[in-house]
Amino acid sequence: MRLGKAALLGAVAVAAGFVATASTTTTAWAQNEQYLAGLIYRTGAYAPNGIPFANGIADYYALINARDGGINGVKLNYEECDTAYATDRGVECYERLKNKGPTGTAYVAPLSTGITFALTEKAPIDKIPIISMGYGRSESRDGSVFQWNFPLLGTYWSAADIIMQHIAKKEGGFDKLKGKKIVLVYHDSPYGKEPIALLEERAKMHGFSFTPMPVTHPGVEQKATWLQIRQNRPDYVLLWGWGVMNSTSIKEAAAVGFPRDKMYGVWWSGAEPDVRPAEGGAKGYNAAMLQHGAGQFAVHNDLKKYLYDKGLGSAKWDETGEVLYIRGLINGMLGVESIRKAQTKFGNKPLTGEQVRWGIENLEISAARIKELGFEGVLQPMKVSCSDHEGTRAGRIQQWDGTKWTVISEWYESDDKVIKPMVEAAAKKYAEEKKLPIRDCSKEN
Repeated sequence: MRLGKAALLGAVAVAAGFVATASTTTTAWAQNEQYLAGLIYRTGAYAPNGIPFANGIADYYALINARDGGINGVKLNYEECDTAYATDRGVECYERLKNKGPTGTAYVAPLSTGITFALTEKAPIDKIPIISMGYGRSESRDGSVFQWNFPLLGTYWSAADIIMQHIAKKEGGFDKLKGKKIVLVYHDSPYGKEPIALLEERAKMHGFSFTPMPVTHPGVEQKATWLQIRQNRPDYVLLWGWGVMNSTSIKEAAAVGFPRDKMYGVWWSGAEPDVRPAEGGAKGYNAAMLQHGAGQFAVHNDLKKYLYDKGLGSAKWDETGEVLYIRGLINGMLGVESIRKAQTKFGNKPLTGEQVRWGIENLEISAARIKELGFEGVLQPMKVSCSDHEGTRAGRIQQWDGTKWTVISEWYESDDKVIKPMVEAAAKKYAEEKKLPIRDCSKEN
């Protein structure tokens, strides 16, 4: 990774757990900079998955500075703090960085459900929005309660529902799931527990048995779990892992002879680091997609021209088409577009987190804008609102063919007849427990 060179573009230079921009040393420059705190992890057990995401988000911010001169003339000042995926370190990083820059950080993207849970109570006090793209609390899509949380592109309940829709289609309909046995192998953390409520609801609706099986951090000891799976012979196994846990699950499935084509991972269990360590044993393994897959797209032309041809990229060029790098690009893009939207109301200047929160909540990205941004074929249009902080809930299924990911399904949309009542009940319960006011979204602009 050529991180030191990227600092020339206001991107990254690693030091003492941080990645600080070159411009932070110039006070006059900082007055017209939009400060962005990056909670990432390039160290620890989950680094193989955290690094490509961190590279993607850093490169997108660097591209905006190098190609566009910032957002409407406001350059981005991005600073990383390494959380190692630990909640306590994530909170420490947040507290250390939240008030830096002329207006504080525009938002935070924790890349951890545990850190997101911890920051959810801090965000309303600090007035800093949380972009938890594809993770976090599933009920936080309800902006009437969770004003500062934005699980953009999809929640874990959406992910689990999309997977179950695909399995039901393979079986010939949801009615054919009656009597089937489905197991969830999950990371024993807030992240891994998130899909349980949706899967329990679907089990009651359709008559299949559902068994959740926790795996302790970091997930390298799973032999007992998979011996139990071999004994019980479930019809399908869903995987909600992260980092080394994913490849370990796939290896253990192969060792006990559980068919990989009967395994379905969430979109955080569907990247190259999850399958490559298992080598041929991963062939046939499936995973949900957070809309996008692998590959290089139009945005890569600008990445090459403005960063990589100049030796300024954060990754190796052949890694920029991988799933988690692209996810980092998308996370960066959604943040930038939220700031751009907020500028339409508050002006082309460094904005506060409260102002950017308005931008996220009013974010609408059309198909034409997606194409203009260089993400055509990667994302579908989305629209965020007071009542819907998810913005869209569409996804597909991909399969590992032994060398690459291949899309094997059409688009699915999670079933709001099932999920919306769950969201409303859980959000209401949270509001009651925390004694929070509930906004009337019908009166919001």
